[in-house]
Amino acid sequence: MMMETDIQTLGEPGFAGDDSVLPFDVDGLDVRGRTVQLGPMIDAILARHSYPEPVARLLAEAIALTVLLGTSLKFEGKLIVQTKGDGPVDLLVADFTTPGNLRAYARFDEERLAAAQAAGMTSPAELLGTGVLAFTIDQGEYMQRYQGIVEMKGETLEAMAETYFRQSEQIPTLVRLAVGELFDRDSDGNPRQSWRAGGIVVQFLPQSPERMRQPDLPGGDAPEGIEEPFHNDDDGWAEAKALVGTVQPGELTDPEVGAERLLYRLFHERGAKVYPPVKVFDRCSCSRERLGEVLSGFSAEEISDSVEDGEITVQCEFCSTAYKFDPAEFGG
Repeated sequence: MMMETDIQTLGEPGFAGDDSVLPFDVDGLDVRGRTVQLGPMIDAILARHSYPEPVARLLAEAIALTVLLGTSLKFEGKLIVQTKGDGPVDLLVADFTTPGNLRAYARFDEERLAAAQAAGMTSPAELLGTGVLAFTIDQGEYMQRYQGIVEMKGETLEAMAETYFRQSEQIPTLVRLAVGELFDRDSDGNPRQSWRAGGIVVQFLPQSPERMRQPDLPGGDAPEGIEEPFHNDDDGWAEAKALVGTVQPGELTDPEVGAERLLYRLFHERGAKVYPPVKVFDRCSCSRERLGEVLSGFSAEEISDSVEDGEITVQCEFCSTAYKFDPAEFGG
């Protein structure tokens, strides 16, 4: 449980820095949230696979969203955010394991991606296509997995995440994500490019559940010409949305701004408080032992088919680590 002495009012000394999720709350608006700036961690993940620029941006957004949500878990477990669609980028996976380990991977069709880029069709909707965005929470082998799914219908990851929280959690939620490139020079004066990403998630959690009420989602079967009923937002939530709506993408990624400075700009008049940051790391959960267990379940024919140049090589799709095995270990 968070102790009162761990809480800082914005403006006091303290700096989360890159690759740390900063929780906060604003009592004056009844909102809670988290914000993050990702630097070395996300640059390492994207550089490892040399993703094309549109793919790198999509995966970076998925990573930022996943660490914002994953660091809110109150138990030992895992959050997996995954898209699966019919676009050129048919799969994004970001896998977060508490307390702060992240791995991620994107799969794409090179020919279809090249054609989409040539046609200028590089928006998230055009690259992902139609399909689903799934949020999977895994609390371990003795607990049942929970999975929430929303359709991908020409929306951004931000919009899809907001829809998920509205449908599955019934919590008014606002999500902003941004990806940027930082250009500087190394110690030898040579040009250098690195990736950055950032995001903020804000949720309306008043004491009274009635204040959280939102307009019903469209049923899809209303007669043509019939207007959907209008419902005014709670004043506190309306103010929070207006404030977060002023955030520019560059503010979410610029290391000169930082999470604390951004939160101070947005909420200092309402008495925002921040909590100790949660550090996140580029750490894969693959291991030689786990892969060996998988190979042990292969048939003799499958083991034989896996042998190349006298050994079996298995490469992790997430971290690109290659593990080599002697077929004799599995009776091959």
